[in-house]
Amino acid sequence: MLPWFSDSRFPLFLAPMAGVTDRVFRGLCKELGADVMVTEFVSAEGILQADDRTRHYTEFDEVQRPVGVQLFGADGARMGLAARRIIEWKQPDFIDINFGCPVNKVVSKNGGSSLLRDCPLLESVARGIADAVRPTGVPVTAKIRVGWDSQSINAVEVARRLEDQGIQAIAVHGRTKAQGYTGMADWEIIGQVADAVSIPVIGNGDVASGADVEVRRAQTPVRGIMIGRAAMHNPWVFQEARHYLEHGTHLDPVPVEERFHFMRRHCELAIAASTRGGEMEVMRSMRARLMHYTRAIRGGKRLRVAFAQLGSLMELEDHFAAFLDHARHCEPRELENLPT
Repeated sequence: MLPWFSDSRFPLFLAPMAGVTDRVFRGLCKELGADVMVTEFVSAEGILQADDRTRHYTEFDEVQRPVGVQLFGADGARMGLAARRIIEWKQPDFIDINFGCPVNKVVSKNGGSSLLRDCPLLESVARGIADAVRPTGVPVTAKIRVGWDSQSINAVEVARRLEDQGIQAIAVHGRTKAQGYTGMADWEIIGQVADAVSIPVIGNGDVASGADVEVRRAQTPVRGIMIGRAAMHNPWVFQEARHYLEHGTHLDPVPVEERFHFMRRHCELAIAASTRGGEMEVMRSMRARLMHYTRAIRGGKRLRVAFAQLGSLMELEDHFAAFLDHARHCEPRELENLPT
């Protein structure tokens, strides 16, 4: 059994998200209570071609363990070679296979969720990687969706096939490829998958709070929860969920000042970690991330407008100071009526 699953621990996973779950963000979520990390997905072919940019996505800090590197592709033998190469470089705690990405540029290359339409090929990929890395002792896991579309829900069949090929845990996103990120995640199907296999199943989709985690744990036989988009605007969701799981009570909302401290620190760490640009370039790249963080802040629209032109840490500090000054001079009723 994978050591991060135990009777006494219900692990919280940070979902792999391209352009989001980089090394800096993973570290911050780890501090807030995320148990298991998965890197942004990387191309097996990029690894084999020794592409520096692709290899960069496999980097992680020791404190982030347990951490897995996620691969996508459609050739099991070559993906197995790529997995062995990654293990030689970084010794991750596991290799994860991406059978769930709905993005067309991945699907068009026969990767991600496209393999849900071709179970023999999906089996071949899983077997190729599992066989290649077995001598290393590094486990292989997978992430899937419930199916290609509403007419081809096959998550139970896919999970059984993956288990037969040596996959040791499966994360299930409760939407089809056709849904993308719209509609509601189907946790009934996730529960069916967890009932159908003996390996751990991690549920994913529409989990945004500690209470959501507790409900899904109570209503389905999943062995862990994976949180993705909710962490983009509320990374404290891991802190909230862990507290709720351990104490059965809700934490108070995170104060605005604490949110600002986190946002500033994220920017500072991103600048320090950057190898491709200075402060201005990093702050420009952080604009969208900072806008996500304002979604839970009363009156956050003021900040989002300001962040659209953000170019330095000093400007960020100025916007925070102006926002707090405005909030101090607002009437309580006026502040309550401000949109988030």
